[in-house]
Amino acid sequence: MNKMKKIKILFFSENFPPEVNAASTRVYERACYWVKWGHDVTVITCAPNFPQGRLYPGYKNKWHQVEHMDGIRVVRVKTFISKNEGVALRTLDFLSYNVTAVAAALFEKKPDVAISTSPQFFAAVAGWMVSEARGVPFIFELGDLWPASIAAVGVMKRGNVLLKMVEKMELYLYDRAAHVVSLTNSFKDDLVRRGVPEEKITVVINGVDLPRYAPIPKDPELMNALALDGKFVVGYIGTQGAAHGLENVIEAAKILKDRNENEICFLFVGTGSEHEKLKAKVEHFNLTNVLFVPAKPKAEMPRYWSLCNVALVHLKDSPVFKTVIPSKMFEAMGMGLPLMVVSPDGEASAIVEKENCGLWCPAGNPQILCDKVLFLKENPAELKVFSTKSFDASQRYTREIQAEKMIAVIEEILLRL
Repeated sequence: MNKMKKIKILFFSENFPPEVNAASTRVYERACYWVKWGHDVTVITCAPNFPQGRLYPGYKNKWHQVEHMDGIRVVRVKTFISKNEGVALRTLDFLSYNVTAVAAALFEKKPDVAISTSPQFFAAVAGWMVSEARGVPFIFELGDLWPASIAAVGVMKRGNVLLKMVEKMELYLYDRAAHVVSLTNSFKDDLVRRGVPEEKITVVINGVDLPRYAPIPKDPELMNALALDGKFVVGYIGTQGAAHGLENVIEAAKILKDRNENEICFLFVGTGSEHEKLKAKVEHFNLTNVLFVPAKPKAEMPRYWSLCNVALVHLKDSPVFKTVIPSKMFEAMGMGLPLMVVSPDGEASAIVEKENCGLWCPAGNPQILCDKVLFLKENPAELKVFSTKSFDASQRYTREIQAEKMIAVIEEILLRL
């Protein structure tokens, strides 16, 4: 990496480690590279509490607290804390972050650039407000078509007055941003259709931080503890939210149980707004081929990925999710795992087809999911090919490449000033 002029980056993200969701991981791992390359990075976030709405041990919900994490200056602000479910309380959470993040940013040293990531949307509002107040360019990283995804999971209906207001604000932010960084090509296409100039958008696809993920043998201690010896493990590691449609997996597990396919186990690691519903469904069907493990620190994820024969990537059956590429895809690829992608036919399925690193299954069809899982279990040679292709592909989707591309965008914007 060529040494570049030091850039002072002020980044807004409500989620940050030790939280383990996609936005938190993306912002942190990429910032680590920026710091390594000599840039000055400050992240304004809140006290960690996602997704359960409970403060992590060792943290307090204070008005202003500063810590340093791998060279990143982390400013945590006080927010209204709520679980990742419902509309009213979550909106209060988002708005409180907007207010306190902006207030904290006004007392920071003047940055060269203000960047926000979505979701959540009001982090983007905070970034724009601070850019206007401090007279610096604003870059909007588009990680989700919010609020379209809110309508897609049924939290709000299309035509809702509040939703229309947020959509107008969304377009205004794209207009005011010096540049938009989109995590998928589909996001860019959507913005262009809605009038955002194509030249104002750069696609920087997500990736995996390869130093943290690599193929490793199954962890014997963990295998024994979870009674997974001799099992063909299909692993879903990540948030269990409304966008993921995971009830489809429980239906598939029931079909396999009814067919006496006892060697297959679906492993869920994590939590989310749908977690209790999924557990209740498993109990209702009296399933023994589904195992839930609580959310674990990010550093432990490779141990749990190692237990899996196949990595399950799952999205709800909605047109909005054609545009999404879940970040867990890249972590699984870095581990050399074959992918079982269940989604609408779109960006995620296109990667599986292009890289030949697994199978795609249309969302919302548990029977097809069963058939595909059985095919992988019964065809070890094919599984091995997918595994090799998956790891090979991970070299083209790295966090370092993503960090380089985004710094290039920032440099270009600053050179125009």
